[in-house]
Amino acid sequence: MTRPIPMATEAQWLGLRAALAIGLAASITRLICLTLGLGDIPAAYGVVVGVLVVRPDFCRWPPLIYPVLMVIAAVAMGVGLSVRMMFPDAPQVWWFGIVGVVMQLLAVALPAKLALLTNVVAAAGVLPLLDPSAAWADWGHQLEAIAIGLAVGTALQWGLTPSGYGAPAPPSGPEGEDLPLPERYRLAFASWSFWRKVVLAAFALAIGVGLGTLTPKYLYFGVVLLLNDSIGATMARVRDRMVGVSLGVLMPLLVFNTIGLNSVGVGLAMGGTAALVAALNLGPYLRTALISSGVAFAGYGPLVAWYIPNRWIDYLLGSGLALLSGVLLFPQSSLRRYRRLLDRGDPDSLEQLRRLYPAAREEAAWLGQGLVSPDAQRG
Repeated sequence: MTRPIPMATEAQWLGLRAALAIGLAASITRLICLTLGLGDIPAAYGVVVGVLVVRPDFCRWPPLIYPVLMVIAAVAMGVGLSVRMMFPDAPQVWWFGIVGVVMQLLAVALPAKLALLTNVVAAAGVLPLLDPSAAWADWGHQLEAIAIGLAVGTALQWGLTPSGYGAPAPPSGPEGEDLPLPERYRLAFASWSFWRKVVLAAFALAIGVGLGTLTPKYLYFGVVLLLNDSIGATMARVRDRMVGVSLGVLMPLLVFNTIGLNSVGVGLAMGGTAALVAALNLGPYLRTALISSGVAFAGYGPLVAWYIPNRWIDYLLGSGLALLSGVLLFPQSSLRRYRRLLDRGDPDSLEQLRRLYPAAREEAAWLGQGLVSPDAQRG
């Protein structure tokens, strides 16, 4: 007796539709950027932004996110380029140290509703430091490419949104009014977690260079993108990053070493990564996998020189640095706080327990322990 072939779930079909939009966004964005003569590096930025703006659930971003993202990218990259041009003879580790600290200070100014863009600030600021010949004309081309990516990705998502989808995206930040800007800086300066991240952002590249890594910039990205206030949140980000990076390198290796680097190949690589993630039901890792595929595309020049394996190893070192820092330097355990609140049995703490639960569950999983959700406990 033959077993029936399981049908794809609605979520998988939705994921494949998103993969189509992502693949088309990558191809069309790159084609437009190169046709306008913006160059390969700006085209790479446009491709990454174009695929990330496509939401796999087909919800629509708030309209304000587009101009805000452009302003944040312009300011962050402008600061990085200004530092490099003011001190042209300084070593790269010095540039990274200065810009890394400035980006952490700028991120504090973001309101809670824009907390999603904190990592954009940290990453965008150092991008001009990776190209020793970058100039203000390149800065303008990169912003043009980012705007093209935003427009193309958004248009394709709207055009391919299935019937019944397309609702506004849920808010990403906490509700309520933000604290005044001076108060936000006062609280940040009083936090050991903030200073821990500032110091590590300043010295992460130097640590990578000292360890002899071939792509030390990924130690910087490992610290600024993964290190969080709590141990559990850092662990969750490390797991997301390493799984996503691993998934994201598969399609570029396959596509670029068969049909080469062109607009069709880029679309196949990015769309293929999205389809692979959907087929494996690993939706939470999609964004990181797409970033990984996009960076592999931008780094295709040194791909033949073991760029991808070295990048994976150096990201692993960056993840390890973030984990060690979170555990050894002023550690804050979400699991301990969660259990303390749970033991109190205070009904007013339910919302706080829900916010702590994901990070606390991550800590418990790494320790091989079980953890009851707040709703199950109260039920």
